[in-house]
Amino acid sequence: MKPFNFNTSASIRFGAGLLAQLGEMVVNEIGTRVLLVTDPGMMATGIVDKALASLKGAGVEVTLYQDVKADPPESTVNLCAQMAIECKAQGVIGLGGGSSLDVAKLAALLATGNQSLQDAYGVGNAKGPRLPLILVPTTSGTGSEVTPISIVTTGESEKMGVVSPVILPDIALLDPELTLGLPPHITAATGIDAMVHAIEAYASASANNNPISRNLATEALRLMGASLETAVHSGDNLKARSDMLLGSMMAGQAFANSPVAAVHALAYPIGGHFHVPHGLSNALVLPYVLRFNAEVAPKPYAEIAAFTFPELAKITDEKERANAFCEAMADLSKRCGLQQTLREMDIPPDFLPKLASDAMNQTRLLVNNPRELTEADALNIYKAAW
Repeated sequence: MKPFNFNTSASIRFGAGLLAQLGEMVVNEIGTRVLLVTDPGMMATGIVDKALASLKGAGVEVTLYQDVKADPPESTVNLCAQMAIECKAQGVIGLGGGSSLDVAKLAALLATGNQSLQDAYGVGNAKGPRLPLILVPTTSGTGSEVTPISIVTTGESEKMGVVSPVILPDIALLDPELTLGLPPHITAATGIDAMVHAIEAYASASANNNPISRNLATEALRLMGASLETAVHSGDNLKARSDMLLGSMMAGQAFANSPVAAVHALAYPIGGHFHVPHGLSNALVLPYVLRFNAEVAPKPYAEIAAFTFPELAKITDEKERANAFCEAMADLSKRCGLQQTLREMDIPPDFLPKLASDAMNQTRLLVNNPRELTEADALNIYKAAW
């Protein structure tokens, strides 16, 4: 067996109603003064109020940063970190979707004053130390609560990542009750995003693709393949919501150690230029990247097919089963009510070459794809998705 590294959050705590114990966790693990990072949408749900009640009930002094935007720009990260410094926070809590969790990670890192955001970009450049960190996801999508990755929008549309085990949180608090109110479209987009994490982690060409990640990926796909449609169409089903949250977390652990590839590389420019939510951007290009990869590398997709869709187990031919998996993922996206084409997102066809050119800048991701992908290939995939 080849050598590999596997890192994840120090403590994972899962359970319905667990948010009520947040204040107790903070007192035990951090102290009595924290910065809580969230976004305006979360403020309207009542979940932040529950978190604040738990914190204040435990005697914790809370400073609230509530202005996280989707695809957060550098200015948001720096403002949040500055607030942590000014309030003398002993730790940081991230509450919300992936953007809030990513900003919280970086605020905890930058608030110590040891390095700038610019110095932290890239793989292994975040040196720490950081403030103690608790992350509380409210979507079943990014897996950010267990990944050493934060994505930041730089300039108009480009995205850069901070990738380092230093920004893994001390506690990932997963409470499926927090996802019960998630609207169907967001449930679908974030759910497909999480499934992409598992798919790309399993098939990754990374030298660190490892048995732990592959097993987590297959279990994540088993859970989410069986529960996504129920979560979308019966949003109050706690079992489906629990399976999605746990599956999303496992997929996050998988791709945090066996990195994602061309689906994400082609999705990022769509989100950057047209502000399409990340999960939907992934869903729009997923079938076409899978078909492209499966032409020459069907094995990983054939292997995960029956975990995700048990009825595919009856197909014995490897390439046929891989192709059936690609089509089943496309059908799942459609049944969940997601848009299926780039034109539905008002992306003009003459912009596709720019998307292809920008996708090629995602070298950190493209190197992990099981099939080499050129700019011409990327353009053909965008044309097929249009």
